[in-house]
Amino acid sequence: MVLCWLDSIRHKQVLYLTTVGRKSGLPRTVEIWFVVYQQRVYLLAEHGLTTHWVRNIQVNPIVSIRLAQHRFSARGRVVDAAQDHQEWQAVTSLAHEKYGWGNGLPVAFEALQQEQSGHG
Repeated sequence: MVLCWLDSIRHKQVLYLTTVGRKSGLPRTVEIWFVVYQQRVYLLAEHGLTTHWVRNIQVNPIVSIRLAQHRFSARGRVVDAAQDHQEWQAVTSLAHEKYGWGNGLPVAFEALQQEQSGHG
């Protein structure tokens, strides 16, 4: 799904990612930096595959993202350094430009549907 508004809010500093806890089954929300690349939202996991939200999406890749006044469902995917080298480089470069930091494991989120917008 293409989110027409995504480019207009790429400058925002943080988003809120809600995953389903892999053990508890409960919603887990984190505030986190992000970048936008090719109509996808990317997060960088500082601690790679040991990061709790990454481990959660490996069990259940469907998440909820709140970004500014928009909320949407997305499917998360860990970016592979070898297989997705160009994507990895582009995302880490964008993060370095935006935040001065781009180390970490990139995780891509592709929108499934827009749940709501206009408030929040």
